[in-house]
Amino acid sequence: MVTEVTNETSATPSDEEPPGKAAATDQTDTEPPGSAVSAGRRFFAHIPQADWDNWKWHFRNRITTVDELAKYIPLSSREKASIKLVTRKYPLSITPYYLSLISPHDPGDPIRKQAVPSILEITMGSVGSEDPLEEKRDSVVPGLVHRYQDRVLMVLTDICPMLCRHCTRKREWCKGGWVRSPAQIETMLDYIRRHENVRDVIISGGDPLALSTHYLEEIVSRLRKIRHVEIIRIGTRFPVVLPQRIDDELCGMLSEYGPVWLNTHFNHQHEITPEAAQACDRLLRSGVPVNNQSVLLKGVNDTVEAQKKLCHELLRIKVRPYYLFQCDEVQGTEHLRTPVEVGIKIMEGLRGHTSGLAVPTFVVDLPEGGGKVPLQKNYILSQTDGELIVSNYKGNVFRYRNPEASATQEFTRVTVVRPTESIAVMNTDNQALSQREGGHDEDRTSV
Repeated sequence: MVTEVTNETSATPSDEEPPGKAAATDQTDTEPPGSAVSAGRRFFAHIPQADWDNWKWHFRNRITTVDELAKYIPLSSREKASIKLVTRKYPLSITPYYLSLISPHDPGDPIRKQAVPSILEITMGSVGSEDPLEEKRDSVVPGLVHRYQDRVLMVLTDICPMLCRHCTRKREWCKGGWVRSPAQIETMLDYIRRHENVRDVIISGGDPLALSTHYLEEIVSRLRKIRHVEIIRIGTRFPVVLPQRIDDELCGMLSEYGPVWLNTHFNHQHEITPEAAQACDRLLRSGVPVNNQSVLLKGVNDTVEAQKKLCHELLRIKVRPYYLFQCDEVQGTEHLRTPVEVGIKIMEGLRGHTSGLAVPTFVVDLPEGGGKVPLQKNYILSQTDGELIVSNYKGNVFRYRNPEASATQEFTRVTVVRPTESIAVMNTDNQALSQREGGHDEDRTSV
């Protein structure tokens, strides 16, 4: 059983959290794209800075209706009607901060595609599955998924500040806002205590940072008391859609329970704002490393150039590009999915053309709980027992001698090289492996 939450009640079991949504302020877009206001406060220049810096203000003032959205983004009557139709099944929720990143007059804006409903969510809604990763099947107790031997996933809430149109758990949107009860949390913790092979716990949702810092600390502190739990990870999109949440109180709390890792979800370079950079910096200075897990989305980041810019910007703000996910086969997301070949081509365009730190791992999370599988171009063209034929990032072909796995080769001749001598190194079959001229460095003795 879960704790139901409505728009008139708190989003968590704590009174510290913002109540539901307040009416959005009517403000048309009077600033052109690229202006000083549009860069960080488009639509909301009239909002006091104290409110803008308060994440609870953003949470309370989420845009959740088509009529509110139309105050900021020009929508035709037909667009309004189609969005209203979509929201009957898949609701709408955008924070004022994230809305300010949208270019209002560009229907193809990559930020808009992630936040604003599309009629394709229902016209293509029969394609895919509600739960393609079979999380329900692998749930050992309510809210706790145990698929991999040494790690578990705790789903604490279905509440998010923004409803991403490509969400893997889109099936939960129709159930209203809920938070796991203290009794359910205790059941999950008890399971983890009894399974000593669990060394890694991922806290997810919804978005777990929608919980109050106090309530989240209750869970994190109890996890840290379990001796065999080595790592705690938090999966959240708050640094992207509402970075004001990453405040001193939260960072101070997390710093007490390390090692805590945070995985976030930037999909496009336009999401990397000064506010987002500051949020990630606060986490890092609190001892919380930040990884990024992008989702490959059609029209958002499905080119080599878009991914390269994103990964370079991530490194600039000290965030590691960790995964690039193939978009899951979730009902209501088919219009955003790309062929797998697109992701492989992107990896080919990154590998060797930028630093290795800027190259994430492209993975497919297999249906039916098959788990994550990395995919990339196959650089091995052929292979025999002793040799590989390999192409590099430029397409050049090389032979690579492959050492025998059964035994270490023994060399029958050892020669000391003098400056003017040459050497032939022989293997056990008296075949020359290499020949080299001396005299390059009189102080070097080679064997």
